[in-house]
Amino acid sequence: MDAPTLFLYIVAVSAVMITPGPSMLLALNNGACHGMRVARCGIAGAALSDLILIGAVGGGLGALLQASEQLFSIVKWGGAAYLLYLAWAIWRAPAQALRANAAPSPASGRSAFFRALFVGLSNPKGVLFFSAFLPQFIQPAAPVAQQYLLLAVTSAAIDCVMMSLYAFGGRHAMRTFSARVMTWVNRGCAGMLAALALGLTLYRRGDLR
Repeated sequence: MDAPTLFLYIVAVSAVMITPGPSMLLALNNGACHGMRVARCGIAGAALSDLILIGAVGGGLGALLQASEQLFSIVKWGGAAYLLYLAWAIWRAPAQALRANAAPSPASGRSAFFRALFVGLSNPKGVLFFSAFLPQFIQPAAPVAQQYLLLAVTSAAIDCVMMSLYAFGGRHAMRTFSARVMTWVNRGCAGMLAALALGLTLYRRGDLR
């Protein structure tokens, strides 16, 4: 893959990833409520999901989801149900303002990692998006596997940068705003996750064709 093509991919995927999706909202919430250590674990889980999804697309999973209505429905409804569960948990989570000398609320980095990993893997839109998006940047004359690997690593790196910005923004907001405001930040994240879950239920296999 030549440098201009890779540069175009970086610009395009950055524009897509900066929008607030489930992984970005989790990073924001983790940073605000649990601190950057837990947020980094969640970011690692989301980045791993990017690598797995792009590897799966290279292996033909995207085409399989396009061909199988039953498999697509299982992944779609399972992903939507999990997003609704996360929205409910975040809505009910207590929020408090963070004083300069206060420690983050206790949370498991391992649970944040697997939660972000599962959110990434359970969203069929990710597989179908990469299935439609990546081939535009693949050059048939060059080794295809190496190009998919390069795009996977690039996507994961960009995702890490974007999620880190969200997490840092959430942490800064918690240091700045009152507990009442942070409660509404939590509920805003929960509402957006619920809306994304609803949007996922309306998603169809042919939307990216």
